[in-house]
Amino acid sequence: MEYLGDPWLVAALLGSGVIAGFINTLAGGGGLLILPLLMLSGMGPALANGTMRVAVLMQGVEGVRQFHRHGSVPFNVLPGILIPTLSGALIGAVAASFLPPTILKPVLLTTLVVMAVIMVVRPSTLMPGERETPKALASTPAAWVGLFLTGAYGGFAQAGVGFLAIAVLAGQLRYDLRRTNALKLAMSTSFTVLALGVFVWRDQVAWLPGLVVGAGSLLGVRLAVGFAHRVSGGWLKGLLLIMVLVTCSAAFLKG
Repeated sequence: MEYLGDPWLVAALLGSGVIAGFINTLAGGGGLLILPLLMLSGMGPALANGTMRVAVLMQGVEGVRQFHRHGSVPFNVLPGILIPTLSGALIGAVAASFLPPTILKPVLLTTLVVMAVIMVVRPSTLMPGERETPKALASTPAAWVGLFLTGAYGGFAQAGVGFLAIAVLAGQLRYDLRRTNALKLAMSTSFTVLALGVFVWRDQVAWLPGLVVGAGSLLGVRLAVGFAHRVSGGWLKGLLLIMVLVTCSAAFLKG
């Protein structure tokens, strides 16, 4: 309760939840907006990192539900995808409860720079064609490693993990962006349950601010899923590129 004494801060957390829910559903990087706001409310980095997971869990559940309504969640491949993802997430979440999230900033920055360059120079490397058939995880060992590392980063820092998931799901396994985003949210929801459990165990969650951000994110998710099914794949690729560049620039400016 002590973190929500300013009504303007409550409004900012709600608004950031809407924006983060929208961009996390279609691209990634929303956590980089929420985390600083939670820290402005007086939280330390570890508490803010844990509190953010409440909103992430809420937007993930709602996102999967909304994508499922449109028939865009390939549930048959989820078990195989979640095994390496959750294995990495457990390791990352335990490490995050003891170490500062900024320790993995170089990983995110490197990924963002590589993604931006590929999307500009050779977009087909990362973005599959409209009629391209997704690859089986069993025949793509590099994707298994990529999912494990994505889970580890997501369990550790969460902010920006959507970009890593897209790089694996679209770039390596060749899912189109709608199914990629649906699978990305299912992954995020699953490892957030693990991560949140670790943060609760370490008493690093402030529930009320997390629920405030989460309430805003529910609206952002619904707007995003409707948008994703009304526009072409080209629009989604454009939004993804913009968010990669914006997040990359913001991370560089923060030093």
